[in-house]
Amino acid sequence: MTPIYRSKMTEEDNFRNLCNLTTRLLGLPDNSLSLKSRKQYLQIARSIVAVITRQEHGTHRKIIGKVLNRDRSLIYHYEKNHKGNYATWEIYRETFNKVYTAYKNLSDSKETFLEGSALKRYLLKNGVKEQFDPQVLIEVKSGEATCLIKTSYFDFSNQLNNIKLALNKHHYSIQII
Repeated sequence: MTPIYRSKMTEEDNFRNLCNLTTRLLGLPDNSLSLKSRKQYLQIARSIVAVITRQEHGTHRKIIGKVLNRDRSLIYHYEKNHKGNYATWEIYRETFNKVYTAYKNLSDSKETFLEGSALKRYLLKNGVKEQFDPQVLIEVKSGEATCLIKTSYFDFSNQLNNIKLALNKHHYSIQII
């Protein structure tokens, strides 16, 4: 079977997690990066999270713009000005280093699986359920491991949430087949 839909949900979830990490680390109110405020500390934080997620994951600008409540063209601006800001603006540089270091430490601590059978056992043990007569297949990848979760149209959202909860401390991607 060939995939008919590439899920952008994990990209958006990963970016939201980076935004939450940044707001906690910098002592900002929750969800403040999506506010329309033009205060300098918020602009710096927005720029930093956009640059990190573009460099590390290649997250689409449209997803970044959606989460930050901004137009995707602003993300081009952040990327274009990052090198100059980092070289000449001390507050930007220190904040970037602080967020990037925390992100890399967190990212490096996440685990992956070596075998698909181990991944599937882990998912089934942690609340994911399969259907005997599947209508939708969810392909889950973590490290070298890949497994298929068989589900129905009605139970698809529940199983997707269960997968996210089970793998919240792992690197993973999801593809709908």
